[in-house]
Amino acid sequence: MFVSIVLAWILTPTSSDIVNVRQTDYLDMHVHTAGLGLHGSEAFINEAMRSSYKFPVYLFALGVSMEEIESQGDVVVLRNISRQVSESRRVARAVVLAMDGVIDGRGELDVDQTQIYVPNSFLMRELPQFGNLAFGASVNPYRIDALERLDQVADGGALLVKWIPNIMLIDPADTSIIPFYRKLVELDLPLLTHTGQERSFAHARDEFGDPERLALPLSLGVRVMAAHIGSTGASEGISNFERLTAMIDKFPSLAVGISSLTQVNRRNTLVDALQRQQLTDRMHYGTDWPLQFFPLVSPLFHLNHISWREARSIVAIDNAWDRDVALKEALGVPSEVFERTSAYFSKRPDPKQQ
Repeated sequence: MFVSIVLAWILTPTSSDIVNVRQTDYLDMHVHTAGLGLHGSEAFINEAMRSSYKFPVYLFALGVSMEEIESQGDVVVLRNISRQVSESRRVARAVVLAMDGVIDGRGELDVDQTQIYVPNSFLMRELPQFGNLAFGASVNPYRIDALERLDQVADGGALLVKWIPNIMLIDPADTSIIPFYRKLVELDLPLLTHTGQERSFAHARDEFGDPERLALPLSLGVRVMAAHIGSTGASEGISNFERLTAMIDKFPSLAVGISSLTQVNRRNTLVDALQRQQLTDRMHYGTDWPLQFFPLVSPLFHLNHISWREARSIVAIDNAWDRDVALKEALGVPSEVFERTSAYFSKRPDPKQQ
């Protein structure tokens, strides 16, 4: 009973805790969507994921019900993202990420091995109706037509190419995909790729999340954005965070994304990273939406770095994006990190303005 009373006091802000949220126009470069293939999206979540305890949690986090998806189709998730971003006072635009799957020996999609699939075609068709959402493509380099697909997504206005090597079964150090990397350089498409362990899915090959495997594309001049700063797991007995940090000075085209770094399992990583100027200078803003919900993320997990008053003030913020920015600011993320993210992607044209 005492614990419940204390938690209620902590989580209930007073009028003095509530602060005015200032207006900014930041870009969130790391927003996920998902679908069940309804109304022609061709997206899917495999049976292993749908039968997992994680599926209803993610459905809740996406802010939609099965009934809404069935009646309106998978685009309902995009509508929800767009609405919440439009209501944000801090984030003006978000990059919504496609997700390619596992590719078999013939260079084609392996449906049985793919845990989640969000095709580029779905986002290229639907995103133009949302002025505050941008397109983040995903192409597995083992596809037989991978280079042609890169041309297609570039023409479709993609700001980046997204990988989760651990579940897409991509080895970033595989020299057979050098032509893919050279195409990324030719098109000036950054590669946003997961680094570290992957625990959001039913199973993963975490050796592919070793940051040092990114030395190959970096050596070829690919602009690599290392999501999560390798904040989980270790490779060859060394933390992935330390392995990534050691690469910063060697590779000028290596940048790091701070998405998900307020999650409870990463709660000290962001503050640690901010103590290293070489990392701070390469940081860019993202959320990893929808993975921003309690109890996965809460300012209460960071009371060793922020005050009770700051935590209660952040809890009082309704909008998920505004809350995310406020927490990261309270943890010490400078305004330059948020501001430089839009500039990083400014080279890619917006097809809606062509």
